[in-house]
Amino acid sequence: MIRPLLRSLALLMLLPAAIMAQGIDLPGLKPGTAGKKEPVTASLVSEHSSIAPGGTFRVAVKLQHAPTYHTYGKTLPPDATGLPTTIDWKLPEGWKAEDLPWPPTHETESTGGTKTQGYSDTVYLPARLTAPAGIKPGEQVKLEGEVKALVCDPQTCQPTTLQISLTLPVADAAVTDAAQASVFAAAASAGDSTSTTPEKSNATNGTTPTESKASDGTSFSDMSVGDIFKQLLFAFLGGLILNIMPCVFPVLGIKVTSIVHQSGEDPRRVLAHGLAYTFGILISFWVLVAVLQGLRAAGEQLAWGFQLQSPWFSFIVVLIIFIFGLNMAGVFEVGTSTTGVGMELTGKSGLKGSFFTGLLATLVATPCAAPFLAGALTFALGLSLWPSLVFFTVIALGLAFPFLVLAFFPRLLRVLPRPGAWMESFKQAMAFLMLAAAAYFTWSLMGLIGEYSQRDLLIGLVFIAAACWIYGRWFTPDKPAKTRVKAIIFTVLVFVFGFWMAYPRPKDGMWKEWSPELVDDLRAKNVPVFVDFTARWCATCQANKWVYKNQALQADFRKYGVELLRADWTTPDVRIEDALALLKKSAIPVNVLYIPGQKDPVIIDPDVPYTPSLVREALAKLEHAPKPIKGDKAQASLDWKTWAPEAVDELRSKKVPVFVEFTAQWAAAAQQEQHVYKDRSLQHEFRKHEVEVLRADWTQPDPRIEQALAKLKVTYVPLRLLYVPGQNKPIKLNPDMPLTASLVKEALAKLEHTPMPAKGETAQVIQ
Repeated sequence: MIRPLLRSLALLMLLPAAIMAQGIDLPGLKPGTAGKKEPVTASLVSEHSSIAPGGTFRVAVKLQHAPTYHTYGKTLPPDATGLPTTIDWKLPEGWKAEDLPWPPTHETESTGGTKTQGYSDTVYLPARLTAPAGIKPGEQVKLEGEVKALVCDPQTCQPTTLQISLTLPVADAAVTDAAQASVFAAAASAGDSTSTTPEKSNATNGTTPTESKASDGTSFSDMSVGDIFKQLLFAFLGGLILNIMPCVFPVLGIKVTSIVHQSGEDPRRVLAHGLAYTFGILISFWVLVAVLQGLRAAGEQLAWGFQLQSPWFSFIVVLIIFIFGLNMAGVFEVGTSTTGVGMELTGKSGLKGSFFTGLLATLVATPCAAPFLAGALTFALGLSLWPSLVFFTVIALGLAFPFLVLAFFPRLLRVLPRPGAWMESFKQAMAFLMLAAAAYFTWSLMGLIGEYSQRDLLIGLVFIAAACWIYGRWFTPDKPAKTRVKAIIFTVLVFVFGFWMAYPRPKDGMWKEWSPELVDDLRAKNVPVFVDFTARWCATCQANKWVYKNQALQADFRKYGVELLRADWTTPDVRIEDALALLKKSAIPVNVLYIPGQKDPVIIDPDVPYTPSLVREALAKLEHAPKPIKGDKAQASLDWKTWAPEAVDELRSKKVPVFVEFTAQWAAAAQQEQHVYKDRSLQHEFRKHEVEVLRADWTQPDPRIEQALAKLKVTYVPLRLLYVPGQNKPIKLNPDMPLTASLVKEALAKLEHTPMPAKGETAQVIQ
């Protein structure tokens, strides 16, 4: 319970610095390079291609870094910042993992123009695994794990968790994988150069973490005076810059108006308010340091910005900034002064209000404001407790500095305009910047939630705005008591409904993106396929989405092993239009179920209300369907039939397109080009045009094949022909060019406007 509570507290207290993770490095004051995809990838390799019961063997995590990126080693040098790389093994019951020495790190360029020790390019991190004696030959064993690393380039750092897995067969005796021999030979030599005794891991059974201890951090004694001064200067400037960032500036404006109100007070009281405000900021930053260091000491792999990976944290950021923006725009008022809750407390309780406003400034203002501190805070996280506390204190003083100056030199308040109506207009103008910040963080949150949760988020925020409007319109002192009671009830109801609509839901992993090739592939494996043809602009489609949340329906999908595909027609897509045309549909929604063993899909009746029971009724037809094919046999392939001249004539009489390949086992070119027919998109084109594929095998003498080639005035193989309905002569694929999928597709494209095959009795093809 303690660790989840600490993490939750960390997320709340990290709100002040949410945008610090946007990846702009403080020392160089240069924009980060956010948006780069896959800076590092991970895979798992083994020295054995098959393993034996009770055997011990080595595996290695292969990390491939993109150019300029690096990760860190198992431990960090005393003078290095960053986080160690760890591997969490998730092994089957009875397996054991043992650490082995990793390759030595090398010097690489880190953030802020500094040098550090780490890994770049490609590196293998070895470990030793021991299989239980109880596994049986013939089984397949899946080994899994997670690699946690801090991935950095010269501008930014980001924490990354990479999944690794490897499936190995069990045999009576282990078989060495010759392809990986050089990898493990190099790993052994690296181990000899660092350590000769393997480190025992705490890995035993089941989920087995193998983590290195977090570094104790760097102290100021490990740094030169110049480096200390430089980092502290950048920390102060970063805190100062917070005051003028786009979405913080409205809060700065509100604080200025509060200072204007204080301009006529006793200078000593103005100073007291300024110090209380500063102390509120300091307290919030100190609590932040304590939480971060506590989680770090508990072994959490923590890097700055991880809080933005939490949908709930990002949602809280959006909610607070959005509501503050509505308040500043005049939709509702809390209290009578310009800073809402914080300043209401100020008016009621003096210095306590200023202290609370300082807390509020850190909590609400800095999520929009700290991109210049990302690199500096990455450095701060590598410090031990007291240096880190000093570093964050300097940032807090930078944030409070403008108001400290006004507090110590109250005469400067004279240059500010006198209180007046302009203050309300100024506050409302600043609301647009606050709402712009809310829009930005909403966009960021959308990357963490599913497509339909994004829709619900926007609708929910509208209801929350309506709740604020109800409160501001009818819960005012001049309204009768009954009106105020009704107002607060409706405000709560509408706000709760909006919150329920908007709260972040995880991405729906049930659905995959539709493609005709994927449908063909799955059907070739006898996998049931359910396709939802939909679009965002289709209101009926959106209304139908509630059906898929039904627990009983989801259980049936899992029971029958149905693959769920979503064909999104929000934008024009010729492939979807073709698929709907084959289904004789021109409008959506369309929901179809492909049953293994049946050529035509089941189309869910669109003329009755779409309900879970309607879909479950269709799924019940899968009860006696063929089971999915596993292994190599599951590869989708064309249904080749044996060629015969009578078969060609009969198919052509039915206006069926026919593709014929004349081949032979002794024809090397023909054998080398067989891979072309495995192209999934080409297979789809054959099925789309309902082409019958025939193979004429001339490996042994066959007078009929010789006669057919003679009629075509050809004496060689391979030869490919396409008989197009309505044309007397076949299309001969150019024999002087290597066979490619595009070459065959070009020929098949001539079938687009040909007569449809005759219905009725199918052609009898000689087998």
